[in-house]
Amino acid sequence: MNSGHHKSLLSDLITLAQADGIIDSAEHDFIHRIGSRMGLDFDAIEDLFENPQPSVPLFSEMERITHFHKLLLVMNVDRETHEKEVVALRNFGLKMGIRPGAIDQILLKMDQFEDKIIPAQELIAIFQSYYN
Repeated sequence: MNSGHHKSLLSDLITLAQADGIIDSAEHDFIHRIGSRMGLDFDAIEDLFENPQPSVPLFSEMERITHFHKLLLVMNVDRETHEKEVVALRNFGLKMGIRPGAIDQILLKMDQFEDKIIPAQELIAIFQSYYN
């Protein structure tokens, strides 16, 4: 993936984090950790908070699952789930071509786990049940 693609994906995370009107330090730090793993430097990541990039289409199922999982993690990293964040997450999922039933099942399943963090294997199992 090129850095433009990474910036776009990171911008989605920032947009979701901003959905409730505030980015707290847990969300900010989490986004920085993901950005640095993608190879972006601190200043490039900070710039995205002010100038987010438009979303890019994700083609493979694994890309969509991975990105949706990161969006889910950002939504729950501050241990609060705001309705506006849920709406934003649902909209990102639909834009990525994720079936509404899969999104609903993921949102319900989320409440069954401590800190609302669904293990990656559970998430993949939900996707597989909807796409096979």
